[in-house]
Amino acid sequence: MLQEITVEELLKLENAVLIDVRSENEFSQGTIPGAINIPLFTNEERKEIGTVYNQESAKQAMELGLKIAGGKLYTLYEQINRLAVRKPLVLFCWRGGLRSKSLAVVLDIMGLHVLRLSGGYKAYRRHVVRFFEEKFPYRVVVLKGNTGTGKTEILQELKAQGYPVLDLESLANHRGSVFGSIGLGVQPSQKQFESLIYHELINYQEYDYIIVECESSKIGKLNLPRSLVEAMREGTEILIYDTIESRADRLVRQYILSSEAISELKQALVKLKKYLGTTNLNELVQMLEKQEYHEFAVRLMSTYYDKLYGYPNEEQDYEFCINNKNLEQSISKLKDFLDKNFGLPKSVKDRWCLHWPEKEQY
Repeated sequence: MLQEITVEELLKLENAVLIDVRSENEFSQGTIPGAINIPLFTNEERKEIGTVYNQESAKQAMELGLKIAGGKLYTLYEQINRLAVRKPLVLFCWRGGLRSKSLAVVLDIMGLHVLRLSGGYKAYRRHVVRFFEEKFPYRVVVLKGNTGTGKTEILQELKAQGYPVLDLESLANHRGSVFGSIGLGVQPSQKQFESLIYHELINYQEYDYIIVECESSKIGKLNLPRSLVEAMREGTEILIYDTIESRADRLVRQYILSSEAISELKQALVKLKKYLGTTNLNELVQMLEKQEYHEFAVRLMSTYYDKLYGYPNEEQDYEFCINNKNLEQSISKLKDFLDKNFGLPKSVKDRWCLHWPEKEQY
């Protein structure tokens, strides 16, 4: 017997196998994080069915869909059956309609216990949008500092040690500057970015704060949710600083990865011509060609990034300051500050009922 579940019920499931039966294009535009795409119809097939629906009739479109799907049902069953070992199966399509229902019926007949997401991806998407429309439910600790001070390294180490870190640049697959995409590839869609942030946050429900790196309202092509941006502006600010020599070493390790990365650096530099000037730009390109990478990083920071961001390179009037000359010592100091001022994880109790959207009605 088929069973439908709500978005809220889905989020409480452990080790669920999520099957997105929509087309490849729909999947690429946004899905529930962790979902596997096993499309009932390919992009081309979906387009063909849509054309018949618009130009002929709904009945003929359904008949065509049945004809196309019928020939691949066993293959789909085999794919999904391999994923169903002692784990709950959850199918969804766009609105919880015919695509997920038809496949779920076949799987049920074949003896697989299948759950179907009521309202489909559309309901999940509405749930995420509503969450970010509310006041952000965490206090925010914001790491600030000039380029190369090691903020990302600190975040990664804190996260590895169990602290509630929201690594926005990692989720956006972009480092947030004109050089931010080097060596990283394509960013997720805006919808997927928001979903990734949401799913990180629900992992931290036992905390009342999160830790982020200071970002503008955009990372590459992606916009941060407004409620998060506002919470960051009101957050606790921690300054991370270090010498320009150490910062240059970090940047070389991070960006000088391959000959392809060098080529991408050169292309990105051209976008900064109006800020750097022709002379500076040409000299920076020459440094790259001569493999003077440390000198390149020092010059770029001193002529562009430090002027752009303007953070101090020494202790100033922030709520907490860390000289990041030694990562282990920096982490120890920051953990002491966090534990003293924000406390250890607390029980969830009923705190989240004030912030999560109410149960969806369909």
